[in-house]
Amino acid sequence: MISVIGIGPSREDMSIRALNAIKAAEVIIAYKAYIKPIEDLLEGKEIIKKGMGDEIERAEIAIQKSKEGQKVAIISSGDPGVFGMGNVVFQLIGKYSDTEVEIIPGITAATFAASKLGAPLHDFAVISLSDILTPISEIKRKVESASKGDFVIAIYNPLSKTRKEPFEVAYKILMENKKPSTPVGIVRSHEEGVSAIVTTLDKIRDHEINMSTTIIIGNSMTYIQDGYMVTPRGYVVRSDIHPLSREFYERFLEGEVVEGPNFECEFYPCHEEGENCTFCYCPFYPCGDSSTGGHWIKDKGVWSCQNCDWIHKDKTVQCIQTKFPEIVKEVDDLKKRKKELLKLRRECIKETE
Repeated sequence: MISVIGIGPSREDMSIRALNAIKAAEVIIAYKAYIKPIEDLLEGKEIIKKGMGDEIERAEIAIQKSKEGQKVAIISSGDPGVFGMGNVVFQLIGKYSDTEVEIIPGITAATFAASKLGAPLHDFAVISLSDILTPISEIKRKVESASKGDFVIAIYNPLSKTRKEPFEVAYKILMENKKPSTPVGIVRSHEEGVSAIVTTLDKIRDHEINMSTTIIIGNSMTYIQDGYMVTPRGYVVRSDIHPLSREFYERFLEGEVVEGPNFECEFYPCHEEGENCTFCYCPFYPCGDSSTGGHWIKDKGVWSCQNCDWIHKDKTVQCIQTKFPEIVKEVDDLKKRKKELLKLRRECIKETE
């Protein structure tokens, strides 16, 4: 039996299953740097240390030791199925008969980095910028597709002293397809521990990045709140319909409201000159999502739209009106069909970004 074991980013993050599999193994095969976190578990075992770049040799040795009847553990940092030893082993076992393999997952760099940054992951892509085995053209295609698809992107192996081109290529593509203000998290492992920085796409180069760094790049809805990265999923925050909002939408549904700028309103402009007042009272209130500028007033339980003028943009209004009449046929639908409304909001944010 060969156990390909992910030990995660540190001993503290290793699973009980991984711990027990290491204890049960007779032969431990690992890149030398992966031995130190588990040294106390290795007494009485055969230890085979190898250097970086000899992954095929490690797998071949493991298969041979297994065929001799020994319980073998191949140690992988993070998760062995994400740019780890799992792929190498399965690429080779077709050469041999009766080789039993189990993969024991570990915390991979993307989820570990995310835990240090807040809650940045929603639908996301994981891309390695290492061009040791992958052509630059493939890296370029993947970064471009993930950017245009508005995925949150986790970047592995971003930059080394001798390997700079993939990072420069990827950065150019990201800047072409995402806003410079897109939130970015940079998580770096070093001798003192782990550091996490939240910044923006246009300021990535102001920070130290190396092969021990994981970069998480937000999507069009990711925002920074109290120093954390947050990518909202769109959960419904329940609230009663305010009387003034109810009155407005009663008139709205009767076609009695002004479309576009309402110069006759005593409060015009609420945000800026030329704003579109069609949805004077936001139909998504409270969205509870700061991606367009709103925020909670701390300790008050009140959602403030003071810094959000997204609902008053012409493109936003046009997008919302394509489906709003299907969703809201009576005022109480603002509450009863809030989930559909928030899905429409997400759709229009993507279209108007």
